[in-house]
Amino acid sequence: MESLGKTHQKELDDDLSPKPITLSKYSNRVELKTLLERSDRGAGLVGKRLVIGGWVKSCRAVKKDSPPPPVVGDPSPSSGGDQSHTTANIRCTEIIQSKMNIFRRFFDVLSGGGGKTYPIFDKTELAGQKAPPPPEYVFYFLISDGSSVSSLQVVVDSALSTVPATQLMALGTCIVAEGVLRLPLAASTKHVIELEAEKLLHVGVVDPEKYPLSKKQLPLHMLRDYSHFRPRTTTVGSVTRVHSALTLASHTFLQYHGFLYVQVPVITTTRFGEMFRVTTLLGKTDNKEEKKPPVKEKDGFSIDTVKAAIKEKTRLIDHLKRSDSNREAVVAAVHDLKKTSDLASQLEMKQNSKSGTTLVKSEKLDFSKDFFGRDTYLTASGRFHLESYASALGKVYTFGPRFVADKIDNARHLAEMWNVETEMAFSELDDAMDCADEYFKFLCKYILENRQEDMKFISKRVDKTITTRLEATASSSLLRFSYTEAINLLQKATARKFETKPEWGVALTTEHLSYLTDEIYKGPVIIHSYPKVAKPFYVRLNDDKKTVAAFDLVVPKVGVVITGSQNEERFEVLNARIGEFGFTREKFEWYLDLRRHGTVKHSGISLSMEHMLLFATGLPDIKDAIPFPRSWGNANN
Repeated sequence: MESLGKTHQKELDDDLSPKPITLSKYSNRVELKTLLERSDRGAGLVGKRLVIGGWVKSCRAVKKDSPPPPVVGDPSPSSGGDQSHTTANIRCTEIIQSKMNIFRRFFDVLSGGGGKTYPIFDKTELAGQKAPPPPEYVFYFLISDGSSVSSLQVVVDSALSTVPATQLMALGTCIVAEGVLRLPLAASTKHVIELEAEKLLHVGVVDPEKYPLSKKQLPLHMLRDYSHFRPRTTTVGSVTRVHSALTLASHTFLQYHGFLYVQVPVITTTRFGEMFRVTTLLGKTDNKEEKKPPVKEKDGFSIDTVKAAIKEKTRLIDHLKRSDSNREAVVAAVHDLKKTSDLASQLEMKQNSKSGTTLVKSEKLDFSKDFFGRDTYLTASGRFHLESYASALGKVYTFGPRFVADKIDNARHLAEMWNVETEMAFSELDDAMDCADEYFKFLCKYILENRQEDMKFISKRVDKTITTRLEATASSSLLRFSYTEAINLLQKATARKFETKPEWGVALTTEHLSYLTDEIYKGPVIIHSYPKVAKPFYVRLNDDKKTVAAFDLVVPKVGVVITGSQNEERFEVLNARIGEFGFTREKFEWYLDLRRHGTVKHSGISLSMEHMLLFATGLPDIKDAIPFPRSWGNANN
């Protein structure tokens, strides 16, 4: 099992051997990780001709015959741009942001662009005299293609470009270049190799006035408004590659240990807890009354006018976020937008009341006429359906989205999260805890061994202690203790005041779990044998009749990463538990059938991939651990 964590490093041992550069599959370009993640950082490839493609992270222009510029700085974590300063060279962001006419004219002349504000020729040429040729420059780009945290310096002669220099040098511009790898000419550069471009095969320009990453470094919480662009930032790019590694590691671990991958439905008829209903009935009405005109307020404003104002104020907020406006200005604009949105809601309510339109309660809908002919919901767990396959195939797992309709908005909760779930026949609670323990530590070890460059960057930019914490976790044994023992420990903390008093029978809160992992044990723990009222009805009832065979794997700073349980295999007990929770047995008949016919002891686990990513990277908010976060009141993109 130890060798599994090193599967993607073997080729690096042969980096210095002479062999052709591997092209990106399904493309004629070379991925930058092929060059920059070698043990020699690409030095053995000097003189090779190749094509690379990527996006501009930073850029400098140097007049020909001048010394090459100093090293281009590391890209900033959330802007995707260069944050180093120099007085001898022209920075990309300085050119874009500059309002000085002389720079605008200079770059229009340099690129041959037909600027409307400034003529290309000066007065001497208009008088019949030959104007001096525009100066020739060399551009030094820092290019990233997303395959690695490292970027490649690409040297481009201004004569190669037909695009105006202000567009070519803008952050976010996509460039595909063909050239030859060489050693950097600048003695002070930190780059081992650079590409001297001979052709520009493609230039995908951006609009610097609208592109959000070109203006200023944005904090992670503001980047959520631009979730379609944020993977271009260095931090989100690294987090995404770690996320991908965790997914691959999950499949690797489970497949190695004999689990079969099974797809389970996202739409389910089984409901427990707060779930999203799936229906096509809403909006359908038999009301054939004549449509009435929109309601107007006394001041003459209609709902359409207010909605138009909302759009304009939304654009203003976007502009303020992209510009150098202070936080107070943004907050004031957001507050103004909220007031306008509230007014729109009031007008809509009045309009609906006039037209007879009302909200339809679910109990008044006839779901027999719905798409599926019955009540359906977005699933909150895949383990229910996995049990049927575990009862035939032994060990199975799945990986997919899970949905919870709790109206909670905090740094640890999402409405949609992706879970890795397993189910094992002939398995009990201790077996499930062993599986969770080994799986969790394997993930920690895997990313340390296979995403070294990204973890170095994350350790530098996000959490300086993350590598040490992961190493300690991967090599240690996780302490296990019961819920009752946890309550006793919390009750002994007399100097600590908890919002929820720790008494037997109450659910352990985030505050309780944080105290146990962050302050008492200072590391991950497994808590098992919870009160039966604190866990779902299908968890196996213990012999004491008060607790059930369930556990949580809890980690510092994050909370619960893995939940697990031995589920009830006894028909009579499960049937009684369904009644205790007040559920309709009819919807659980198929689930009870698994106990009627060939029942077997079984257990399983469920890992929240987003919570695991928080622990693996040190990110403070779960909304930055998923590409497109869905939470209460938010579903952008």
